[in-house]
Amino acid sequence: MHSVSRFAALALVVAAAGCTAAHANPAPAADAAAAHFVVLYNFPKDTAAFEKYYSTKHLPLLASHAAEIGFTKGELVKFSMSGDGGAPAYYRKAELTFASMAALKTGTATPGFKAVVADLANFATGGATVVIGVETK
Repeated sequence: MHSVSRFAALALVVAAAGCTAAHANPAPAADAAAAHFVVLYNFPKDTAAFEKYYSTKHLPLLASHAAEIGFTKGELVKFSMSGDGGAPAYYRKAELTFASMAALKTGTATPGFKAVVADLANFATGGATVVIGVETK
């Protein structure tokens, strides 16, 4: 089991990458809704191997391409239980927020984003579900 401080450090890597990206992009139009790219990871075959690769390889890869991808915020969650107190349906969530759907489409078309997605095969042995959406009021 990993300590909270280790996950806080990982979150800072993504947050710092997101801050870099935020400064590289113009402000969104007033009517543009933020768009979210969400990866829901299933339980991997080996959680220790997943965590090691995720923290030492995958997150640094994401951070190295953050400005190119252009997300404004990154959030990492490791689930501990479901709403009824049972086992969670997913192991982890990684969520990238973009200023708008147009920014998400531009960012996810970049070579850097494609490299990050291609890297999933190296550690997400349980598979993953990707969902995309926009914020609503």
